[in-house]
Amino acid sequence: MNLKPKYSMKTQTFFGWMFSLAILFSLSLSSCTKEGPAGIAGKDGKDGEDGIDGQDGTATCITCHNNTQSLSVRTMQWENSMHATGGHISHNTGECAVCHTSQGYRGFLNGTYDPLASGAKIASPNPPNCYTCHKIHDTYTTADLELTKSGAIALFNTSESVDFGKGSLCASCHQGRTINPFPVIGGPDVTITSPYYTLHHGTQANLVTGLGLVNIGEGLAINNPHGSITDQCVSCHMAPGTGAESGGHTMKMRNASNGLNTASCIGCHTNASTLNTNVNNLQAQVSGLLEDLRVKLEDKGILAPNGNPKPGTYSPALTGAFLNYKAISEDGSRGVHNPGFTVKLLQNSIAAVND
Repeated sequence: MNLKPKYSMKTQTFFGWMFSLAILFSLSLSSCTKEGPAGIAGKDGKDGEDGIDGQDGTATCITCHNNTQSLSVRTMQWENSMHATGGHISHNTGECAVCHTSQGYRGFLNGTYDPLASGAKIASPNPPNCYTCHKIHDTYTTADLELTKSGAIALFNTSESVDFGKGSLCASCHQGRTINPFPVIGGPDVTITSPYYTLHHGTQANLVTGLGLVNIGEGLAINNPHGSITDQCVSCHMAPGTGAESGGHTMKMRNASNGLNTASCIGCHTNASTLNTNVNNLQAQVSGLLEDLRVKLEDKGILAPNGNPKPGTYSPALTGAFLNYKAISEDGSRGVHNPGFTVKLLQNSIAAVND
């Protein structure tokens, strides 16, 4: 009987190594996948209710910033206006800042800027812009287009107030500043100590109303045909115009290409050609009277060649004639704002200088 093992020693060794590797691999797997004890099972929670969608973050913006391009048109017009290009925003201190800077105007209205305070100054000033005239981004609704100033306004150098409708906002700045001493016809002589004794540069509200000027002589109670226009200033200067040349937020009344913008005039002046002729004739007449008065004022010694007054003491009539000359010159309309009154006031002022 053969009792020799069935397998050779070599074969037994091979199976031994394979068995050992299998044990090592099993141990390796068990060490990698080992986990700690399981925790206590939690309770099944209830599903929450679906939330309500919030408002679109741009919904309020679209109220004004829509796809009509209307804001682009207004911006383009404003960029070509004197408000944007000729406002002298460097005049950003004291009372000057109230009309020459946007922040000064709004600050004066809401009480955050005191023009009479020591060192009053607007840092990084902006010229008059959207925020000056409108309540931009107060409510993010159409209410933001409401005007920042409305109702009757007081005019300097007179005890009277005027209501120009929407134009009251314009007139609050476009009026002569306080004159001290203000000449009184028949009163004492006036001593001028400053070369800046003048009504300043924005006298439009004074010429429209005939108030705050030195009413010399007789015949000045002339009815202004433009005095009854609704929303004065705005109705004429912001009527539809030509691109960036006139109308809208340019505030300009003339086009470089075709003259006077008559869009607001044709309701009363039905013939545009006749209107242009009448305006040109009136402005030529007023320009001639202004030149005549200027020469006489220089001859009397009250007006310097640079347009400023010469310090000295003068009669109230001569002082008044000087102030009227400056007011009508600075008005810029050359009579259009108040035709009959402007011509008569110049004629009376010239007569007072001749006396």
